Amino acid sequence: MTNRRDAVHDTLRRSEGFRSAQDVYAEMRSDGAKIGLTTVYRALQALADGGKVDVLRTDDGESVYRACASGDHHHHLVCRRCGRTVEVAGPDVERWAEAVGAEHGFTDVTHTVEVFGTCASCSAAVRAS
Repeated sequence: MTNRRDAVHDTLRRSEGFRSAQDVYAEMRSDGAKIGLTTVYRALQALADGGKVDVLRTDDGESVYRACASGDHHHHLVCRRCGRTVEVAGPDVERWAEAVGAEHGFTDVTHTVEVFGTCASCSAAVRAS
């Protein structure tokens, strides 16, 4: 599995932006890789669990992946039109998550936060049309 996981990770590192498992699979197959879609899903899950890839859920509920640009915990600001993604820190979110967990007796609290909007380039394009 390690070789296949590394191959999936390499595919994501060469990619721009977030990709679905099906996209990663199709690219790998077109490059001649002998890999199944189930193996791609398992590799992506293992990479996500290991903090090697970011996972984002789209508006329609699909999980998409990209190689982590940062090893630190972060959140994403994502353009709904073009998919441009910016990694952002959220110290206020971190404090809030810990406080809410503590208030209800939870420990070892984790969270994900994705913020969606329209980037400046896409906004300008819309205004220009």
